[in-house]
Amino acid sequence: MEQEGCKIMTEDVNVLDSILIEVGEFGRYQRRVCFFILISAAFIYFSSIIFVFETKQVRHRCKINECDVEPIEFKPLWWANAAPSDFDELSMCIKYQHINNSNFHSCESKDFDCNVKVACDTYVYETSEVSIQHDYNLHCDENLWKLTLVGTIHNCGVTIGLPISGILSDRFGRKTLLIWGMVLSAIIGLSRSFAHSYILFVILEYLEAFCISGAFATLWILGVEYVGPKKRIFVTVLINTFFALGGIIQSLIAWQVQSWRVLLRILYSLQLIMLFYYWLIPESARWLLTKGRFGEVKHMLEHIAETNKKTISENSFKKLENFNANKEDTKTPIIEFFHSRILIVRLIICASCWACCIFLYYGFIINAVQLSANSYLDLILTILVEIPGSMTYTIADRIGRRLSLAGGFLIAGLSCFGYIFINIDQRWLQLVVYLLGKFGVAISFSVLYTATTEIFPTPFRNTLLSICSMVGGLGAAAAPQLPLLKTIWEYLPLMLFGCIGLGATFISLLLPETMNIELPNTMKEAEAIGKFKSNKINVV
Repeated sequence: MEQEGCKIMTEDVNVLDSILIEVGEFGRYQRRVCFFILISAAFIYFSSIIFVFETKQVRHRCKINECDVEPIEFKPLWWANAAPSDFDELSMCIKYQHINNSNFHSCESKDFDCNVKVACDTYVYETSEVSIQHDYNLHCDENLWKLTLVGTIHNCGVTIGLPISGILSDRFGRKTLLIWGMVLSAIIGLSRSFAHSYILFVILEYLEAFCISGAFATLWILGVEYVGPKKRIFVTVLINTFFALGGIIQSLIAWQVQSWRVLLRILYSLQLIMLFYYWLIPESARWLLTKGRFGEVKHMLEHIAETNKKTISENSFKKLENFNANKEDTKTPIIEFFHSRILIVRLIICASCWACCIFLYYGFIINAVQLSANSYLDLILTILVEIPGSMTYTIADRIGRRLSLAGGFLIAGLSCFGYIFINIDQRWLQLVVYLLGKFGVAISFSVLYTATTEIFPTPFRNTLLSICSMVGGLGAAAAPQLPLLKTIWEYLPLMLFGCIGLGATFISLLLPETMNIELPNTMKEAEAIGKFKSNKINVV
């Protein structure tokens, strides 16, 4: 989802990039590595929305022991006699008191006392689906918060884990973090499928999300680092595409197995393949260079050249070695950034856009499972529109980052309001408009990374992006609470989506345009963006 970040991966003409051009920008070696990276991208999506299937609300009603006999029907003819109203939220959890009489299986209206309502103790389900709602007895509105809390805890684990994963990645390497993060995630996920209590389940949910938190950014780095500069956008689109395909595959498996425990065992067993990645993918060359391990980088580049049937001149290696040796680590204290009122305001705007975009992204997915009777198909279609949405990155190079970002938010917001006013009988039209809204979110996400990155000065760029990402995590943590709003009004989540989408539209328009602008290396250059046009460059 972090589109076009490859454009700003390096600030200067990098010697390593020139060597990659020399050995082949996307040869046999890069295609092989890319294949394994794409598989791991699909695995990561498994974790990102797994809580949607774990906490799925399955329609249910009270089991009336005096009336229900095998084979039990979900909508028996006598149901109106046994419970208040007709299959609304109340009748799913409340029943009338049965009047004891000799005819045990009599279910006429005279057999129930309509003045005495009692809570259900056992339930009958409309489908064979099994979620934690069934296994941990989390039925009815008073337990709904326990279901929504799972997604919030999951996304909190990701948010808290992000900065820690960055530290571990710098210390132990990108490949090491990716492999062990995903392997630990798989082990914890498999353990969670055997959880016997809700408390244990939630603890394992948090730990699993924490472990895999830095995986996507890490695999993106590994995916684009060994291809030439001209192929990085292409590889980024492939990663985003396979990321979405992972969600589609996950939804199809969930549709077939209908059990959260079985689903977890299938998905996380597949993820254990990551153990073999130690021999299948290389370590980050740039990380190795920062650790002074030039010999390993040289050996790796020679292997790439050999696989691609190319050669590398010794002069290229000397340039790389000298470039790395002469680099000076000039760190500027982050406190310097907060001396600029202009940049502080822009940081607040960027962080707000991240929070809105991530909230809408997860919100559309979570809400999709409650659109119609076929929740799995709706979810698959909702994920599917991410693919064309992520391919619209070229729009940002034509109409600009700001308008692309605002346009995506505007489409999302207007679509949500439009959905509310469509007649409920026109379900197909509602679905089309809903998917259009998700498409708008995908457009915004496709340019968000670039749009926010290009306005920050080099010394603080990574730190400020991390801040934006963590603020975005607040949106991810809030999104799973949306089902609680539906208990107030069915369309309240969509009303909220619409307001946030339109609000984000206006907020994003406050950002300066950065298309065809050189990346700012100093705070003065960053502050000048939007004021002068003297630093424009031609972008091919």
